[in-house]
Amino acid sequence: MFAEYKNTLRKLRGSMIGWGIGLLLYDWLMSSFFSSIVEMSDQLVEMVAAYPEEFIAFFPSIGDFASPVGYIDTYFSSYMTIILGFFVVGACAKLIVGDEESGTLDLVLAHPVSRTNLFWGRFLGFVTALVVILLASWVGWLIPAKSAGFTLRALDFLIAIFPLFGVLMVFGALALFFSMLLPAARLAGGLSGALLVGNFLLVGMSNLNQDLIPVYEVTPFYFYQGAKMIEDPNWGWFFGLLGVALVIVAISWRIFMRRDIRVGGEAGWQIPLRSAK
Repeated sequence: MFAEYKNTLRKLRGSMIGWGIGLLLYDWLMSSFFSSIVEMSDQLVEMVAAYPEEFIAFFPSIGDFASPVGYIDTYFSSYMTIILGFFVVGACAKLIVGDEESGTLDLVLAHPVSRTNLFWGRFLGFVTALVVILLASWVGWLIPAKSAGFTLRALDFLIAIFPLFGVLMVFGALALFFSMLLPAARLAGGLSGALLVGNFLLVGMSNLNQDLIPVYEVTPFYFYQGAKMIEDPNWGWFFGLLGVALVIVAISWRIFMRRDIRVGGEAGWQIPLRSAK
């Protein structure tokens, strides 16, 4: 398992470096702007008041951007689920099936490595890569925080990362699950990405249409607290998201243990057709 773990980290090192540096620089920049935003809060409040209701529905914390928590929620938590989500679903969709489509997975399994060790070694490698990226994001917020006027502790900035990790794990687990069922990794990633974007849009649409609230309440984003977790943490929601993700991953593992490994390329849908008489 450890060999697959290290191999997965090696494959994802480019993503860790690229996403980590990118988020660190972005968060550093946004953290540095906080004092300027507070000074301009009166003018910005008037500007936000002129925004259409449909826009505000997707960014409910935008009216509170002059507070530390509202600022982080508006400029990070509210849309980082989508930005990082595309990396997560893409990486998980190819985590196992990517090698299968390239024709190397059967060669790997020909060595003395069990399917269980391969599956969990790669999954834990992905989790580690995601944690490294999120820690880089945390450092980006933290470095200029004191000079920018933030009154939050280092732990508070870290707590704001936890909900993001939880919801990303759910969609990553879904991408891994779909890759075990669908004939191609690109289809698994596309379907997971569509669910991710659809859930994001449902957040704002449910604020505009009350009839959609029952649907929204059974989706992962309903349990996503964002930076608001700093002030009113609901650890039950966080661990609930992780629990759901782990169940989905465990189901994916069981499917992987029983499915046939193709020697390369994308599979067909294998829909049985009735022979012509």
